[in-house]
Amino acid sequence: MRLNDLDERIVHALAQDARRSYADIGSEVGLSAPAVKRRVDRLLAAGAIKGFTVRVDPAALGWSTEAFIEVYCRSSTSPDDIRRVMARYPEVVSASTVTGDADAILQVFAADVRHFEQVLERINGEPFVERTKSVLVLSPLLRRFSSGAPG
Repeated sequence: MRLNDLDERIVHALAQDARRSYADIGSEVGLSAPAVKRRVDRLLAAGAIKGFTVRVDPAALGWSTEAFIEVYCRSSTSPDDIRRVMARYPEVVSASTVTGDADAILQVFAADVRHFEQVLERINGEPFVERTKSVLVLSPLLRRFSSGAPG
């Protein structure tokens, strides 16, 4: 589904604050609250909006160490195999296949460096993992959680 300009503005408003009322969004985009609701319902049904959630600061949960891990796999490893195994690790918050030498890149949160080291050792111990390369995040400079064109 391709979003038109109005739908993009609604999605952007929801991505900024999903708790905003339809009336509030409607006043911003020039629609009535029922019209916004109909559009949101249509976007949900079409799968353009996947759901509504809350963003929690990992540090508030005690996970203050962030890292990225490049995973280099044995030749017969499928992306589905990587996804299935990495989904078992609560510390892995995202996993993606990538271009370049690595097969996948993982974003990981841990309580501290020792916890990260333990996670890294466990990942290195997976049968399909040939080797890894990791970097610790010192300071996140920019994070965008919204989607759609800026309103």
